Amino acid sequence: MKSNQLRALERLGGKRVDPDRIISSEMARALSQLSFETNRQLGLLLHRSGRVEAVVVGDHARIMIPRLGGERASGGRLRGLRLVHTHLDGEEISDEDLMDLLFLRLDLLSVLQVAEDGLPGKLHSAHLLSAADGGPNWAFLTPVHPANQSEPLTALIASVEAALAGSRSGSRVDSGADRAILVSVTTAGRQAAEESLAELVELARSDQVEVLDTVLQRRNRLNPRLILGRGKLAEIMIRALQLDANLLIFNQELNPSQTRSITDFTDLRVIDRTQLILDIFAHRAMSREGKLQVEMAQLKYLLPRLSSRDDALSRLTGGIGARGPGETKLEIDRRRINDRLARLTRELKQVGAERYRRRAQRRKRDLPVLSLVGYTNAGKSTLLNTLTNSDILAEDKLFATLDPTSRRLRFPSEMEVILTDTVGFIGNLPADLLQAFMATLEELQEADLLVHVVDVANPAFRQQMAVVDGILQELELGGLPRLILFNKIDMVDDPEQVRENIGREGLAISAIDPESLHGFLDQAQRLIGKRLAAAVGQRNR
Repeated sequence: MKSNQLRALERLGGKRVDPDRIISSEMARALSQLSFETNRQLGLLLHRSGRVEAVVVGDHARIMIPRLGGERASGGRLRGLRLVHTHLDGEEISDEDLMDLLFLRLDLLSVLQVAEDGLPGKLHSAHLLSAADGGPNWAFLTPVHPANQSEPLTALIASVEAALAGSRSGSRVDSGADRAILVSVTTAGRQAAEESLAELVELARSDQVEVLDTVLQRRNRLNPRLILGRGKLAEIMIRALQLDANLLIFNQELNPSQTRSITDFTDLRVIDRTQLILDIFAHRAMSREGKLQVEMAQLKYLLPRLSSRDDALSRLTGGIGARGPGETKLEIDRRRINDRLARLTRELKQVGAERYRRRAQRRKRDLPVLSLVGYTNAGKSTLLNTLTNSDILAEDKLFATLDPTSRRLRFPSEMEVILTDTVGFIGNLPADLLQAFMATLEELQEADLLVHVVDVANPAFRQQMAVVDGILQELELGGLPRLILFNKIDMVDDPEQVRENIGREGLAISAIDPESLHGFLDQAQRLIGKRLAAAVGQRNR
């Protein structure tokens, strides 16, 4: 561009517009003339106050809008900026323009047509709508010449923002709680996809997240950049505006690039299923060992996701007398995390040694061990409470129990055993999380009997059983004696049909009903007696 054209652009950047006008006639003429002379699309980002925030220079076909600050871009609020840019070939508002309007949450998007003589033509404008499901996502204003604008812009934007925020509850917004839209994009079958999404809803509920809506999209293959298509992401953005969502939770694990891309498009916080589970664990871990394990898993998750997008100069640090710029901030963060991971590993080994000594003392007393295992929220803690008259935390939430708990249990025959409750399993458990809790799960290797508790009231209980079996095989515990308890028989519609379906696989019980547990106690005592007798026989050889 020529120097006089650059100076003209600078002058445009220093002007102000009446807040009730999209653009002044003078600025429209100058913008149109400059666009005609340079054969480039030019745009102005205007604040609600009428101040020019930025001048955008594109090519003949399009403009590229710079990254915008997100101080207003949350929930049902618009960004407080409007975009006016030129079109050189007489085009009206394009689909790409509408995507900019949506993803950037602009107050208004306007296209100024440039006539063949370089003078301004009609001004075409669009704004977002708080549309009902299936309705349009935006509305178009009547095209008007810049000199003939009559509708007060301030009132229009206020009404648009009020409509978008109309369904919000003030107390809910002020509470500061997370308000999420849950998104699942999968290549799996519909039933499996719906069951997985239902589990994500329960995970969010367990983490005190308010679930505003769920979105399920099945695709032949996932979009490598955004996971889902731009059209579906646009629908989610509209729902976020309408419902005042401040968080997107994806059911699939996102790589760092995907998280950044989706965040850039939506200006919402974005987390995935793994982060949600880690957050639940962080809230629930009570023991020193549990807290160490959760922190280790969080750091392992964070390490590959450290951002390297900071400005080069802001990332450079150095001390007095340092040669050169020193380490980058990114390198320092990585080194600190690695140092912390090494320290956590040492501390967990110490805790593991203490746990091993406690197990050794238990072995000296020759007390058999029953370990409760199963899918999360299957009712293991409730069962332990009922059997031992304890009051450990037992809630209808996923991962209510993280720290292993042991209690003495006396069988009717006066035999004493140790009954141990463990962390529940879940499908697609992050590998780092499973590794972090390996020390806790070592308790299972000392078990004389594994009691697999199954939530038979859950329609997906067979799949949950398969997940538990897979994890036990991964832990090399598949050879231990196992007794299956089909819990929550009191919550099914047809208990007799369920009993017929499970046959001799296991026992149907209700963990809250002591009368239903007599068969379990008898069978557990018999199995442990056989195991102890076999051990004695082996020692006498």
